[in-house]
Amino acid sequence: MKIHEYQARKLLADAGIPVPPAEVAFTPDQAAGAFKKIGLPVAVVKAQVYAGGRGKAGFVKLVRSADEALDAAKYMLTHRMVSPQTGPEGVPVNALLVAGGVDIAKEYYLGMTVDRTRNTATMIASAEGGVEIEEVARRAPEKVLKTPLHPLLGLQAYQARQIAYALGFRETLANAAVKIMQALAKVFAQYDASLAEINPLVLTRQGLLLAIDAKVSFDDNALFRHKDIEALADESQERPLDARARRANLNYIALDGNIGCVVNGAGLAMSTMDIIKLHGGEPANFLDVGGGVTAEGAAEAFRILLSDPKVKGVLVNIFGGIAKCDLIAQALVSAGREIGFSVPVVVRLEGTNVERAREILSAAREEMPTLTSATDLADAARKVVAAVG
Repeated sequence: MKIHEYQARKLLADAGIPVPPAEVAFTPDQAAGAFKKIGLPVAVVKAQVYAGGRGKAGFVKLVRSADEALDAAKYMLTHRMVSPQTGPEGVPVNALLVAGGVDIAKEYYLGMTVDRTRNTATMIASAEGGVEIEEVARRAPEKVLKTPLHPLLGLQAYQARQIAYALGFRETLANAAVKIMQALAKVFAQYDASLAEINPLVLTRQGLLLAIDAKVSFDDNALFRHKDIEALADESQERPLDARARRANLNYIALDGNIGCVVNGAGLAMSTMDIIKLHGGEPANFLDVGGGVTAEGAAEAFRILLSDPKVKGVLVNIFGGIAKCDLIAQALVSAGREIGFSVPVVVRLEGTNVERAREILSAAREEMPTLTSATDLADAARKVVAAVG
């Protein structure tokens, strides 16, 4: 789960990281008022969206008066931001951050993430901040410092000091950098984050270290421990079907094909998509309904799939274990009666009580002519690909 920059800045500030004052605005008038309240000759107006590339897209503006802040806010709040990270459809802008200008001498990068190659949390740092760390790693990998953390002890003071000196900090600034790194590591661990990033961390001409931009993402599987964080989610930044699937506890990712997939188990879902492509089709989604699929869960999965106009057929591939095949078949029939199957639906079931499940599906064919059973996964893939042409 992601949150907005202004929310991430507050988490960092609460942890003791120096963050310059800023105001959140939801209307142009509020943005103009925020400029006056900050009271500095220069401020920056930044769109609050879950995507990068804001500056190049024209959604980060330096302003020198309340009128300029008003005009910038009017533009941003009435246009969707389009960047390489959003796709051509862009994302809406509903909130703005108005922050005072900072006299920057140098920019740095600090981040905490999970290094899956080392199976550990890792502090990443670079003396080249203000740009995407992936770009720095590609262009000059030697300038990206990676420090793996002990799984129980976390970031140690000596490690933070080594990083600080490697970035070029000395004496007072080194001490300040160490405190910021330790606080960032604390935020990362405390909130079960998957990413906690300061980019850039700036050294001002007055000799201060400030976090002027922040990004924090969280492990969805740990949100049950952080209801306060879960409440910060902004569904307007998600695709409507993604948000709907998340509320229904379905693992759903939209793709570009035209064959919808309803599968229980992530590995089985990947195999299902592979075999669809093997037989000449294109999957429209990854959708894992989990091992204990219910009638309501099946119905909501179909509602989500059939809400996508690209979907011209559906392949249901369920292995009945915890949830027996006959119960799953009855759930599918109930879903069909409730919402109607307007496109071909091919069902492959295997596992406990599979014969009884096939009888249930066969009996439902008369009232649901678009519903077809398959004997195995290859048969299912051939049938659904043929059905959608």
